[in-house]
Amino acid sequence: MRLLPAGVAPEARLLLVGRALRAFTDGFVAILLPAYLLALGLGQWEVGLLSSATLLGSALMTLAVGQWGHRFEARRLLLAAAGLMAATGVLLAGFSSFWPLLLVAFVGTMNPSAGDVSVFLPLEHARLAETAQGDARTVVFSRYTFVGALCAAFGALATAIPGLLAQQGLALLDALRAMFVLYGATGVAVFFLYRRLPARVARGQAAPPAPRSALGPSRGIVVRLAALFSLDAFAGGLLVNTLLALWLFQRFGLSLAAAGSFFFWAGLFTAASQLAAPWVARRIGLLNTMVFTHIPASISLICAAFAPSLEWALALLLLRSLLSQMDVPARAAFVMAVVTPAERAAAASFTAVPRSLAAAASPAIGGALLAAGWLAAPLVACGALKIVYDLAIWRAFRKARPDQ
Repeated sequence: MRLLPAGVAPEARLLLVGRALRAFTDGFVAILLPAYLLALGLGQWEVGLLSSATLLGSALMTLAVGQWGHRFEARRLLLAAAGLMAATGVLLAGFSSFWPLLLVAFVGTMNPSAGDVSVFLPLEHARLAETAQGDARTVVFSRYTFVGALCAAFGALATAIPGLLAQQGLALLDALRAMFVLYGATGVAVFFLYRRLPARVARGQAAPPAPRSALGPSRGIVVRLAALFSLDAFAGGLLVNTLLALWLFQRFGLSLAAAGSFFFWAGLFTAASQLAAPWVARRIGLLNTMVFTHIPASISLICAAFAPSLEWALALLLLRSLLSQMDVPARAAFVMAVVTPAERAAAASFTAVPRSLAAAASPAIGGALLAAGWLAAPLVACGALKIVYDLAIWRAFRKARPDQ
């Protein structure tokens, strides 16, 4: 299998390599961050506050890129983000007290979630959309999401490194610090990688005038997409992996080792489905791929809530994994196709930030439902709300003609 189809600009490979490097470090940082903070002597409340600060800071920075990023060349912004990533790793490894760490978490690039919520996302999406057209663009985005998911999984395996270093005589705290230094070093590598991206304006030439606002003719489309994506993200937040694991523990008494095996295979199925997305989109279209793979996944989730045995529940959840994330590359390609090229970075930003904020609001609700003994409720609510989202976005955009 070729990494990219013919006709795709060479810079797409640079962006995919950059995404792979970032995803690998995100995979271990998201898990090691709480362990590192506890090793520093901080309490659970401080750990939670720092995690919230990373999400809030990333959302605000992404929003700022959407609002004002059109005034600057995307390559320069990517280089600045890579420099900030390098500084984030070094400063997190160097500080030990709460307030400096809180500041670094807020302004840095740390990503505590499973997906990418960093400032890199809208910048890379906008640049990636310029490398291909039509079906090839969907393939590019499917490779982008596949590479991210796969490398994040391998990054999660790297969480064993501090323990191995500690067995060799290195203090555990120093081993954890070393992983954050590695995160910063990866930012340096991404910086030099993105220096190879071609500039949009040749040296000595005047840059074209920046548009007066981030969103112009596509504003209405972006607002509707942001609202609908927020509904989807809120629904997904009702059953994040942590809560799904808790449901399996409570409903079927699943062991921790068995749960780890299940989520490993679910992750592989998800990655495989993203490779299949371009093939499906060529045959039924981007919007139909988003909707008509998502609905069966949601139905599988609702059925799993009432499964009579563990085997049936896991089978239905694995079926969901094969279908539920196929919409991710199709969604990214659809957003880039229905807005003008000048608005792509802003569109990626303004549709990502509400998703992040909505997803952050619902896990507490899902946890409360499980705590109350309503074990089926989070699964049913998640599936039902996602079906409402699918039907709403299909009705709103079924007549849209994306610019291929």
